[in-house]
Amino acid sequence: MNNRITSLFNIQYPVIQAGMIWASGWRLASAVSNAGGLGLLGAGSMYPDVLRYHIQQCKQATNKPFGVNIPLLYPDIDQLINIILEERVPIVFTSAGNPKTWTPVLKAAGVKVVHVVSSATFALKSEAAGVDAVVAEGFEAGGHNGREETTTMVLIPAVCEQVKLPVIAAGGIGSGKAMAAAFALGAAGVQVGSRFVATPEASSHINFKQAVVNAKEGDTMLSLKKLTPVRLIKNNFYNAIREAEDNGADATALKTLLGRARAKAGMFEGNLEEGELEIGQVSALIHDIKPAAVVLEEIWTEFRETIKRLSF
Repeated sequence: MNNRITSLFNIQYPVIQAGMIWASGWRLASAVSNAGGLGLLGAGSMYPDVLRYHIQQCKQATNKPFGVNIPLLYPDIDQLINIILEERVPIVFTSAGNPKTWTPVLKAAGVKVVHVVSSATFALKSEAAGVDAVVAEGFEAGGHNGREETTTMVLIPAVCEQVKLPVIAAGGIGSGKAMAAAFALGAAGVQVGSRFVATPEASSHINFKQAVVNAKEGDTMLSLKKLTPVRLIKNNFYNAIREAEDNGADATALKTLLGRARAKAGMFEGNLEEGELEIGQVSALIHDIKPAAVVLEEIWTEFRETIKRLSF
């Protein structure tokens, strides 16, 4: 397929693997890139030296394009940007912050920049900042989420109406059928997160991967809205947060309850009760752990079959 996204990134399929914390290391990113999609390293859970290691390992594992996802609120953002420039990473996805701050720096170095948004308003601001594309991520998505709580079905056409940039759909997309729906709404590509967590290449703990496979409809909820909204699998930690919120806990109390390294404990170390387990609603439709290349091929094949079936 040749469209605005495949041409922009020089990839075979318009499928991007999300740069997820504690999941998107070099093994996953390189596997997706080698299979024809765009693999992203998740810098949100990496210290600067760790990011450099993963970039270098990814270069050795693939000769295809790959990128890095960076939350702009990261405390060592300047160090991460410098490493990306030094290592000549060709593509950067930014999130959780103002794209005006770093987009000109990255663009000046020849980097293609994409920003993740949760509303048409932020998409317009990203376009004004000079990014090459936007990821429009709906309420269904795992991890940190938009305060607007706009679903993907509404968000994608709203963003496509407002910007001239290519739009990448995200949130609730884990199959070729969902990809076809996103394209019908105007997207030129999709970003897939949760489905790639349940792969051998993801760096997440096997306990967490199995929890994703076992998740049922309604097992994830948006939480911590007084801090940064995040979608979590229900467990003891989630229940404690929910009780505190119901009792009127303020942001300070929630920060204390959250503590440090809670996400690492859950997703990387496999503590399924006291850890933070970030995953999307689509986890209810994920039933097995399979190689990333197989996931990508299945999504693409089902997408093509769905498009053909709907060609009345």
